[in-house]
Amino acid sequence: MTSVAPHPPLAERLRPRTLADVIGQQHLLGEGMPLRIAFESGMPHSCILWGPPGVGKTTIARLMADAFDAQFIAISAVLGGVKDIREAVDQAQAAASGLQAQRTIVFVDEVHRFNKSQQDAFLSHVESGLFTFIGATTENPSFEVNSALLSRAAVYVLQPLAEADLALLVERAQAVGAVPAIEAPALQRLLAYADGDARRLLNTLETLSVAAGAQHLPEMTDAWLLKVLGERMRRYDKSGEQFYDTISALHKSVRGSDPDASLYWFVRMLDGGVDPRYIARRLIRMAAEDVGLADPRALRLALDASEVYERLGSPEGELALAECVVYLAVAAKSNAVYAAFNQAKALVRKDGTRPVPMHLRNAPTQLMKDLAYGKDYRYAHDEEGGYAAGETYMPDGLRGTRFYEPVERGLEIRIAEKLRALRARDATVRPSQE
Repeated sequence: MTSVAPHPPLAERLRPRTLADVIGQQHLLGEGMPLRIAFESGMPHSCILWGPPGVGKTTIARLMADAFDAQFIAISAVLGGVKDIREAVDQAQAAASGLQAQRTIVFVDEVHRFNKSQQDAFLSHVESGLFTFIGATTENPSFEVNSALLSRAAVYVLQPLAEADLALLVERAQAVGAVPAIEAPALQRLLAYADGDARRLLNTLETLSVAAGAQHLPEMTDAWLLKVLGERMRRYDKSGEQFYDTISALHKSVRGSDPDASLYWFVRMLDGGVDPRYIARRLIRMAAEDVGLADPRALRLALDASEVYERLGSPEGELALAECVVYLAVAAKSNAVYAAFNQAKALVRKDGTRPVPMHLRNAPTQLMKDLAYGKDYRYAHDEEGGYAAGETYMPDGLRGTRFYEPVERGLEIRIAEKLRALRARDATVRPSQE
């Protein structure tokens, strides 16, 4: 029985062997940049490499081990556990106490998947210098990595690869004969599809190359590429950092009254597979928080758009959400109610429980009436203009406190005018009462 020699994936065949081979991340690896300085210092240090998939986290960790002639131990936090950590410690101790003492780098991929106790297991060994710890994560380490471990490791942020970087990767793949010629429009589509992820690009290239070879295609055309790839979604993390960054961009574009940017981020979320119902809920929030009483119709329109989507589903119902996005973006803006609500909450949290003034208390029984509950309360509808000028509704000690200050935009211009008129009437009455 003949054995078949293993055929490494294209991504592994093109993995950089030296720092000069690394594509991208020049803000870390360029001359005078932090990671380059670390490599050239000859002294490894514990660090966390934070960035999206396929940007070189594992490659940099391996190159660091090579640069320092260190034993490289890789642990997957997805598949591994405490047993793997113990084995890594044993291997590091053996390497350090051998005839030719050798440093050890322990690389933990997807370190955010380890729980607190698993992450804590590294602390004493990092502090003692038994090994250098390198963690790789696609999630924000501020939230996913224990503060104790985080304080002992430098954090380096890796960026998605630019299209020029990805195009260089394609050239390298073609140089080793792994990929046939690619029509210019097809290459552009392929680079956009990779979305900054080198591993995704190379894995897709490898799959396409096999398909092209089977069909004896001398060149990958755009039409053929579109047929093979179909309508696959762009890479989009519906639960991680990118998700929250994108909804933040949508919210801030609406708040900033930019309908074009708002539509762009809205479509980006749909294109990434976000549940439109989630977007609908966020639009309702934007209507209340950022448009407010400057245009009260916005809240109703957001609720209507949500209901339309529930009835029609995708893709028909998405148009109603798009209409809402544009309306919210161009509507007059006011966060006056939002700000007033937060101020009132803050006051109540820190203030004591002030008694309800007697004249505002309900008096459903004779005993309560005898105790002066509701005494001297003025029924506003019986007063001139339906307003009891000079009446007070705040508890003692808080008279004159204001939370809501309407802005001079949209309907709140009229609201502000009315409040000024009512307060002017109050001013003519209250001085004589106090």
